[in-house]
This record gives sequence, structure tokens and C-alpha cells, in this order.
Amino acid sequence: MRLDKLLANTGIGSRKEVKVLLKKKRITVNDTVIRDGGKHINPTMDQIKVDGNTVHYKPNIYIMMHKPPGVISATEDKRQKTVIDLLTDEFQHYKPFPVGRLDKDTEGLLLLTNDGDLAHHLLSPKKKVDKVYYAKIKGRVTEQDHIKFSNGIQLEDGYMTMPANLNILQTDDISEVEITITEGKFHQVKRMFQAVNKEVIYLKRKQMGRLKLDDALRVGSYRELSKEELGYCLSLKK
Repeated sequence: MRLDKLLANTGIGSRKEVKVLLKKKRITVNDTVIRDGGKHINPTMDQIKVDGNTVHYKPNIYIMMHKPPGVISATEDKRQKTVIDLLTDEFQHYKPFPVGRLDKDTEGLLLLTNDGDLAHHLLSPKKKVDKVYYAKIKGRVTEQDHIKFSNGIQLEDGYMTMPANLNILQTDDISEVEITITEGKFHQVKRMFQAVNKEVIYLKRKQMGRLKLDDALRVGSYRELSKEELGYCLSLKK
């Protein structure tokens, strides 16, 4: 990889800014001052430093976000705030995108990455990755609803969902439930409850497969995946 491209990809600066750093002899490769941005280097073998500080190259970024309501799961939008807008420049320069979507008014676990292969495997129906949600439902959720969900629900457009696990935490005028699905159809959880004449008034995704929302993450905050979390995600690519 070209040295100037690597430095730009790691957020050191634009190609133009990197050129200035090179000219001022502030960049070294294996302790040798380099002034040619076109020099090809090995990101995993060569030691690159800027002002004596080692540059750590990462081709991919993996971020867990506690998505807040009111923000859309998209990379850009001219009118509304996106989940990418919540990231600092340090992470934005990797050009991550959300893996799957959470509705604008839904909060909870959202994975952002620039690893398209991982995103494909996480979302592939063949992998059957469980997605666990906590929801508040307007109306009394019953054992009959549990049975219907376990057999699959026919949505208003005729689509028959895969079986889902509906765990009733509390049944009242406002019920509380936990629902596990393996698909990710548009507004699926909301549409499933509409099909049994009930309304979702609050929805939060807690888990995707073995990737669980970190309880320490405030709404709107994020962090990179831990080694164990990343190991699980990458195992899905095999």
C-alpha cells in the first residue's frame, strides 16, 4: 500500500496534509525518514511513525452502538441525523455503515462496520442469527399470542414469518415482552404485533446472535468491539 494512502486511511490527514508532513520530515518508516508518499509499505510488517508516534493500521472497524431513538440507520441523509453523524472523525474516515436497520424510533444494539463480508453473513437468512428485542405493547399479550408467534405470523402483505419466540414478561393494558426473531423484514416486530391487533409503543434491540448490547453504553454512545465479541462476529464468516 502507498504510504500516503495508508496515512490518510488511518485519519492522520488528507493526502495534501500528509504531503506536508512528509516534506517536513515528520514521518518515518522503520526509523528512516521518508519524504515520498508513493513509497509502498507493508502495513503489517513496517513500523510507521508520525512525530515519533506509531501509526496503527486497521483495514476494518467494528463498532457497537446503543442507537438512540430519533436517529436513522443510514450512512447519510440531507434532512435527518444518521447513526454515522454520531461518530467522531476518527471513526467516520473508515466509512462504516450500519449492519441492518433499526427503525428511527427504535433504540438499542446496532453494529457498524466497513466489513461488507461480515455484514452479509450477519444478515444472511441462512445463518439464522437470532435478534432479541424488548418491547412494550399496547394491549394484553396472551398465551394465545405466544402460540401464534411460535407458528409464524402472516403479515398484512401475505408474507408468513419464520417462527418467533415470544416471552411474556408482564401482561396488562401495557404489556412487556421479549421477542426473538431470525429475520429482519421491514418493521417486522411492529407488523407482527399489528397482525394480532396490538401496537408496539417502545422497542429496543438487546442482542444479535451472541453479540449483546453493553449495559454500560449510554443511549447514543458507542465503542469498538472487544476481542471476544469480534471473534464471534468473524466466526460467522467461516
